[in-house]
Amino acid sequence: MDNPILERFLKKTAFTSQEDFEKNFEFVVPENFNFAFDVMDEWANITPDRLALLWCNDKGIERRFTFADLRHESNKAASYFLSLGIGKGDFVLLIMKRRYQFWITMLALHKIGAVAIPATFLLTKKDIVYRVKGAGIHSIICCGDEPIVTHVNEAHAEFPALKNRISIGPIVPEGWEDYKAGVAVAPEYTGGKVTKSSDFMLMYFTSGTSGQPKMAIHDHTYPIGHIGTAAYWHDLHMGSLHLTVADTGWAKATWGKLYGQWIAGATLFVYDHEKFTPADILSKIGEYKITSFCAPPTIYRFMIREDLSRFDLSSLEHVTTAGEALNSAVYDKFLEITGLEIKEGFGQSEGTCLIATTPWMKTKPGSMGLPMPQYDIHLLRGDLTEAEVGENGQIAIRTENKPQIGLCREYYRNPEATNAAWHDGYYFTGDLAYRDEDGYFWFVGRADDVIKSSGYRIGPFEVESALMTHPSVVECAITGVPDDIRGMVVKATIVLGKEWKDRAGEELVKELQDHVKRITAPYKYPRIVEFVDELPKTHSGKIKRAEIRQNDSK
Repeated sequence: MDNPILERFLKKTAFTSQEDFEKNFEFVVPENFNFAFDVMDEWANITPDRLALLWCNDKGIERRFTFADLRHESNKAASYFLSLGIGKGDFVLLIMKRRYQFWITMLALHKIGAVAIPATFLLTKKDIVYRVKGAGIHSIICCGDEPIVTHVNEAHAEFPALKNRISIGPIVPEGWEDYKAGVAVAPEYTGGKVTKSSDFMLMYFTSGTSGQPKMAIHDHTYPIGHIGTAAYWHDLHMGSLHLTVADTGWAKATWGKLYGQWIAGATLFVYDHEKFTPADILSKIGEYKITSFCAPPTIYRFMIREDLSRFDLSSLEHVTTAGEALNSAVYDKFLEITGLEIKEGFGQSEGTCLIATTPWMKTKPGSMGLPMPQYDIHLLRGDLTEAEVGENGQIAIRTENKPQIGLCREYYRNPEATNAAWHDGYYFTGDLAYRDEDGYFWFVGRADDVIKSSGYRIGPFEVESALMTHPSVVECAITGVPDDIRGMVVKATIVLGKEWKDRAGEELVKELQDHVKRITAPYKYPRIVEFVDELPKTHSGKIKRAEIRQNDSK
């Protein structure tokens, strides 16, 4: 089926090969693009009764929204926000979990030109204060749940300049605005488009694995940048029902359950749950006949430990992963059980999908794939020369040659961080990789995660991948520990499967060390092994290796 929306933003939409994709993929960017008007309201004009959002939760409640429904609901929300004094250029913090109001709110804020800042429900008072002060936040819209409302109230007491605290329920504390009641009586927004493509639209506090988060700010062209993510990595079309497992508080939500997916014409499936249970996710795939699925490697690691024969996964056409590098052992097991290849992608909060395994490509387990053609991507040595095949280099995007649609504009209010990442005509991601003879990229690790031991440079991911092929290992993190003789030695922090926990001890340590020696170069084996119940992670689920190193140095 032809997609009249997608055709507005690409010179060519159908590709026959990876070569065709790389050669002919080119954006058409309107001067005054606004996703809410130019995509969602247009879908409402073209196919008003087509399902846009299928939402359900772990309490058995289900809601379905057509494109016409979302136009109506977002117009009422836009009018309500204007009545509270929220307008163009105002920064609004959203702590909304997976409630369906998140999608309505995002569209409404885009329509009135406010800047949306999605945030995780795990934020504490300290985190909220940091964000409110750092960005000059005007209003907070959040779930009326504990402890969220308490943390917001505590932050407001410290920063009373905050204009509005808006609750979507169920709790509406004293002094707060009632979202549900306000939207119910609000008229529909009838104003025109107030934004230009170059205006700020969305900001993320990046969940860095060390240091305070930076503010990556995007303009209104950012959704167009996700066409590559959704249409040519997720492989979505107008008949797709797509599920990305992500809380709305981190960038993977706009990667996987908002912009590109709706431009591609897919229906979004959202499962609102408080606690992740692999069996529940697997059940939903069969119950609703989900066709496309994306999740971080951690989710797949837990899924393959279920008895997958109990679940109907026959509707799945395409599966993808991002967030961290995918261990080939997980890929192999999922393929064996389901017959589906997990197509890996790579990117950051600062951008869209930068590198991916597209449907036209041969999948190489453990490889990120090839650069997306919308970006001019290079692997650079420290002297800014190109790394050779097989040589580690930092992933960098050349920003001089053509517009990099999807890449954030700057780190807001942080010129030092901006200048550290953007210089010499490049944006530097801080991630290391190497390129094989076919041009495929292979993740090595963050630039500050690489371990230098006895003259060797050891990337944590290659050791983690070796450990993940042992049946006892559910998750692991590789870090370096200072050593008087070797400079650094490799340490493995490991979460064992429940059936292996009783075996945690020297015998299993030796078994794991020998296993790594057989799988990869022997000098990379972990000389120190620690068993833990869980690994420290950022709000977005990335392993905090810096915290492990910090704890080891105490």
